[in-house]
Amino acid sequence: MTLLSLTRRRMLAATAATALALGGLTAAQAQTPPGVLVVGQIAEPQALDPHAVTAVNDFRILMNVYDGLVRYASGTLEVEPALASDWTISDDGTVYTFTLRDGVSFHDGSPFDAEAVVFNFERMLNEDHPYHDTGPFPLSFFFSAVESVEATGEMEVTFTLNAPYAPFLSNLAYPTGLIVSPAAVMDHGSDFGRNPSGTGPFTFTEWRSNEAVVVEANPDYWDGAPELEAVIFRPITDANTRTAEMLAGGIDVMVEVPPVALGEFQGDGFTVHEQAGPHVWFLILNALEGPFADVRVRQAANYAINKEAIVNDVLEGTAEVAAGPTPPAFAWAYNEELEPYPYDPDRARELLAEAGMENPEITFYVTEGGSGMLDPIAMGTAMQADLEAVGFEVTIETYEWNTFLGEVNPGLEGKADAAQMSWMTNDPDTLPYLALRTAAWPDEGGFNSGYYSNPEVDALLEEARTATDQDRRAELYREMQVIVQEDAPWVFVANWVQNAVTSDRVEGFQLEPSFFLLLDDVVKN
Repeated sequence: MTLLSLTRRRMLAATAATALALGGLTAAQAQTPPGVLVVGQIAEPQALDPHAVTAVNDFRILMNVYDGLVRYASGTLEVEPALASDWTISDDGTVYTFTLRDGVSFHDGSPFDAEAVVFNFERMLNEDHPYHDTGPFPLSFFFSAVESVEATGEMEVTFTLNAPYAPFLSNLAYPTGLIVSPAAVMDHGSDFGRNPSGTGPFTFTEWRSNEAVVVEANPDYWDGAPELEAVIFRPITDANTRTAEMLAGGIDVMVEVPPVALGEFQGDGFTVHEQAGPHVWFLILNALEGPFADVRVRQAANYAINKEAIVNDVLEGTAEVAAGPTPPAFAWAYNEELEPYPYDPDRARELLAEAGMENPEITFYVTEGGSGMLDPIAMGTAMQADLEAVGFEVTIETYEWNTFLGEVNPGLEGKADAAQMSWMTNDPDTLPYLALRTAAWPDEGGFNSGYYSNPEVDALLEEARTATDQDRRAELYREMQVIVQEDAPWVFVANWVQNAVTSDRVEGFQLEPSFFLLLDDVVKN
């Protein structure tokens, strides 16, 4: 029997187990098959092209199908070799030369070499590239400093930057830096995102919309074949349904466990995993038009929302109140002198009065669930009540995750005054550079969906990303945090400690500070 037919039979067994679980049988009665890990995801993936997506929900699948030139060492955000066995950096920090790993092939059988690496970055960065239109490439910002990428040998590739760029290696380890098969892109064109091919520990088998993405073990993986035979990623948007399936044995791993459900997994049969990481949950405020164009109204919203109550009552203490745009997980760049906006409804009312705003009407976009979004409907409802208590009139519009991203990422102009958002980042440069600079407004290709603009912040961020001295970078980021907190382009809500739960049949599972799932060392009995 081939691995493919074996996997499909076991997938059918997993589906049958899920049906039994939903029918109310016990976990012992509804066990998923050994060797096949069933992961309960929070949403349907948007695509399986690492260059075309932005959500950690998608990254959790992609990191098991593809490799980058470098990767984060287990348990850290430190960079180590992957498809590149080593590299050198010029004295001025502008030339990176990578020696590539020999003997690696893509899942479709085509060779991995320097020309393949060049194809990947030219595809993202060169509008004249013949496969540039297979995008979009929303995080190509990560590599905007790249002036050229050249194959300087069959297994050597050289990147030349237009200036020193401190986060470059870290960005290469991020999913946007994962290497796709040029042959597969040429074969599938704009449908590549449904037909992925990488070099990773698992190979793509099938994607059944709103049901499952299935990947199989790659027996020829350069870093050693996985322990698992296959992984099934199942999108289960409703958190209560995800919890019920985990309790009943229909899934083996559940990511982003609702805080109110954590207590249900404290007994025998389950392990709860927690891992701090660079996460921030916030409200984007429309600083271009409407009530939040006035900084006093933005500050009023920050004072009006009882973030301590949200963290303690809605999130059950699984997060900390955020003080600004930079997560404290970036200890070296975090400004510890910043204090969160206190809950002060009287001050909020004073600021609204100063701004001449009486009962300002706002439209607030909320999602049903999405990567890093914690308990978005409950949080949105709590914030609506707090804002209305000081005089705002709030209309909530709720969207499914991918629809929500389609509404928010292109910008709030003419549509909404506020929107929930969360980011898990790899460097203190990433979130502010992509979401707070003037040049990152949506029409410029960035994620500054609220149209915040402050030239001083722009200048600090530009200098910080090119500074080669980390102490200087830290100083610049801390100064930026003070200004952004005062300008209040967002309501700074929470920094989350990520969680997951596994059944006692799963061994070798751990959460990563990057928020990715790395499953090649996991065992399922």
